[in-house]
Amino acid sequence: MARTTPMRRQYLQLKSQHPEAILFFRLGDFYETFDQDAKVVARVCDITLTSRPISKGQRVPMAGVPYHAADSYIAKLIAAGHKVAIAEQLGPETDHLRRTGMAGRAQRAVDGAQVAMGKGNLVPRQVIRVVTPGTVVEPTLLEEKRNNYLAALVSDGDRAGLAYIDITIGEFATTQFDDDNFWLDVKQELARLRPRECLVPEGMEAPIEEGAFITEYESWRFEEGNARRSLLEHFEVGTLAGFGCEGKPLAVRAAGAIIQYLTQTQPAALDHLRNLSTYSVGDFMVLDTVTRRNLELSQTIRTGREKGSLLWVMDDTVTAMGGRLLRRWISQPLLDLRRLRRRQEAVSSFVEGTPTRLEVRELLKGLGDLERLTGRVVQSIARPRELVGIGRTLNAIPELRGMLADISVQEGPIADLISRLDPCAEIAELLAQAIADDPPATLASGGVIRPGFSDELDEVLAAAREAKQWVAQLEHQERERTGIQSLKVGYNKVFGYYLEVSKANLDRVPEEYVRKQTLVSAERYFIPELKEKESLILNAEERQLEIESRIFHQVCAQVAA
Repeated sequence: MARTTPMRRQYLQLKSQHPEAILFFRLGDFYETFDQDAKVVARVCDITLTSRPISKGQRVPMAGVPYHAADSYIAKLIAAGHKVAIAEQLGPETDHLRRTGMAGRAQRAVDGAQVAMGKGNLVPRQVIRVVTPGTVVEPTLLEEKRNNYLAALVSDGDRAGLAYIDITIGEFATTQFDDDNFWLDVKQELARLRPRECLVPEGMEAPIEEGAFITEYESWRFEEGNARRSLLEHFEVGTLAGFGCEGKPLAVRAAGAIIQYLTQTQPAALDHLRNLSTYSVGDFMVLDTVTRRNLELSQTIRTGREKGSLLWVMDDTVTAMGGRLLRRWISQPLLDLRRLRRRQEAVSSFVEGTPTRLEVRELLKGLGDLERLTGRVVQSIARPRELVGIGRTLNAIPELRGMLADISVQEGPIADLISRLDPCAEIAELLAQAIADDPPATLASGGVIRPGFSDELDEVLAAAREAKQWVAQLEHQERERTGIQSLKVGYNKVFGYYLEVSKANLDRVPEEYVRKQTLVSAERYFIPELKEKESLILNAEERQLEIESRIFHQVCAQVAA
């Protein structure tokens, strides 16, 4: 390592922390991979394999993907059974640039300067998350109407514990199997959940169906003391009695292992976990794998696809949230007669109230996936348009409550539903005041924060507008003042704003013009006032992005709370 470049040493240090994952190393506008990782990425993602010098006469394989298109490449790698560690730059001097999508320019400049000077103090980088099949949060990598479960399984003698979580919506549950046929119960429950990834202690075999990824996790992570401590610290409680798992050590061990795994891979997701439910498989109709397959509940026997299954026939839901709920209901039939009757009462209310049912369905069509949108806000990865989706959904709740009141009876299931529908008026008002109606996809473009919300931002934008108006009028003013009718005011990224005068009119150039660039047929100049306005405009653009980024993250924090 001593003979390699500072950047190479930094990469190797991060890679050593996550040897099991493909390391996406942020370098400018790309995520670069090296060595064996690069060969895997080139093969799986069908991209060109190149190389990079790391010392005199030595090169290593390299393959890179654009940071703005990384999701599609990560999806391919996850589908192929790989984990992906994301290494981003850190530091207050470039943090707002990273958040607003301007990290590429800042990173190249700083890293390039440091390397040129032979220094080792590069922009600090850190692995901010590790993407695994069970911890995916990107919308493009998820099925809208299917939960993405991460499970954990542990056994001890004639008992077993199983926990599962969907970090996109914060659903977290655990159970324990104690009867003589506990392995059969485990298989049936795993067949119901169909987790994308399952954690097991090292060396343990799990009865997982095809399509799930087995992740062997250090056995000590499943020890009861470690697991219990992880749960108590996360929920900030002194006992697990309130979660119903006190006295169920195997359930505690499985749930605690999940908390520890998320701490390592997706620490931001932990903020979304506010509760742990302990359940018993005896509360539901237990269906073994053969029965589920023969009944074709969610996929057909012949094709193995959803089309043609019971779920496909019944699923006329118009929201992703409803689709996921219906899937859970079908895969986990109730045995509680009281709950069955109340569910049937709710169905009857909509069947009998056809006009209301049609109105409700029409309203629901325009709503966002509030479960997953909330999860993205809590994990600090929400984008501007996702906040708009939350606001639009919250604003529809009062109207929805009014519609439901038309078919509600006192103390009925619909009345209970109405009482639990919280429009979160303060948050809805905040979003309406702070976020533009049609913001850009990312913070990098500006225009995310609504005018009038921030005096500081409004002042910066007003100063920039005045400067741009002055520049726009300068060409006409200088033509009249100098008599050079072909004079032009222009701009490019290298030289900034300039006054261009053709060679034929050089004798009429005023003394205060300062030469900036010589062309074949013209000369380019600047004047102090133009330089001043240029600085104001360019600084205003960067200041706008900085202020908008700060406000946006403050709004996200309020929404998350």
